[in-house]
Order: sequence, then structure tokens, then C-alpha cells
Amino acid sequence: MRPSVLVNIDVPELSSAVGFYESAVGAKVVGWLDDDVAQLEYGSTVLCLLCKPTGSVATSTGHVRELGRHWTPVHVDFVVDDIDAAVARALNAGAQRESACIEWRGSKCVSFSDPFGHGFCLIELAGDGYQ
Repeated sequence: MRPSVLVNIDVPELSSAVGFYESAVGAKVVGWLDDDVAQLEYGSTVLCLLCKPTGSVATSTGHVRELGRHWTPVHVDFVVDDIDAAVARALNAGAQRESACIEWRGSKCVSFSDPFGHGFCLIELAGDGYQ
């Protein structure tokens, strides 16, 4: 299947990042591009982990990568079947919990950061989506 959305995540080192996303959310490695990109599958989404060092130039405007904890309005939400089991799995893999479980429109959501500074959420939906 050809994905319609690719999620690219900059990380300073691939093996620990692959291990984290496999352990934390159950993503599966589906390919490697040279030695600087790992492709993982989570449901129908492909996560591309890109090996990019902290401080490297990120844009033509001169922004540099910050791979410590940072905030951005764009983040990845992983839909899970059991929020309690998913939270335990993420914490065990090294995620940092950043919120209590928030219930909204039939969903349950917990916010985290990965070991590389990126925010993400685990979401348990009621039925096929938000109510």
C-alpha cells in the first residue's frame, strides 16, 4: 500500500529512536534508506525517522534543529485500543508523561514527550472517532 501521509521525525540517532517507537507504540520497521532513515509502520501511517544532529540547519531561513524538549503545534497522535495499557507501555519505553488523562468528546488522551524532545499523544477513541 502506498501511504498518503508520511510523518517525518528528526532524531539524533536511529537505533535508539527505532527502539523507542517499537517499544512505546508498537510501530514496526518496514525499511531502511541508507543508514540515515528508518521507515516504520503504525496502522496505515508510515513514520520516517530521519537521523539529523542537534544544531544542524533545518530550513533555508537558518533555523536549526532543537532535539531537546521543544513545543510545536504539530505533533503525532497515536490511536490506541486501551489507553491504560498504552500509557504503561510508553512510560516503560522511556516516554515522559506530560498530562493527566483528558476526556473529550468520547476520547481519552494523554500527552507525552519522546526521548528526543518531540511531543506526542496517545488517544483512545470511542467508536470510530470523536463523538
